[in-house]
Amino acid sequence: MLKVLPVQSKISQEENCLRCGVKYDPDLLSYAATVDDELCGVSQFKLTDKGGMVYDIAPVTDTFDFESLFVLGRGTLNFIDLCGVHYAYYLGEIKDEQTERLIKAIGFSKTESGSYEVNLEGFFTDHCHKD
Repeated sequence: MLKVLPVQSKISQEENCLRCGVKYDPDLLSYAATVDDELCGVSQFKLTDKGGMVYDIAPVTDTFDFESLFVLGRGTLNFIDLCGVHYAYYLGEIKDEQTERLIKAIGFSKTESGSYEVNLEGFFTDHCHKD
């Protein structure tokens, strides 16, 4: 079973980051994705007055489970949105086409300046309305 949950301890966050090959930052919030209680990905992010800053949506090293990473990314954005922050930026490294495809599928769009951003205003509700 796929689960995406907030990471409750900094020790767990650090261990998850190590397994996913990303730099641990104790000042960031984190979510972890697991399948059958096995870690498959981690996100790290923070909320600012400019928007949600997503630093990582990363798989465990040498793996890439698109579905679980997609749900992890959407869960991260949903939390940001529920906190009243309705814009987000992806600041992580785009290592390859697979990562870029994931980031775009999650909802980020590449701007003219090359950054990846998403407007969360109505992002989780508007698609449910019928015209």
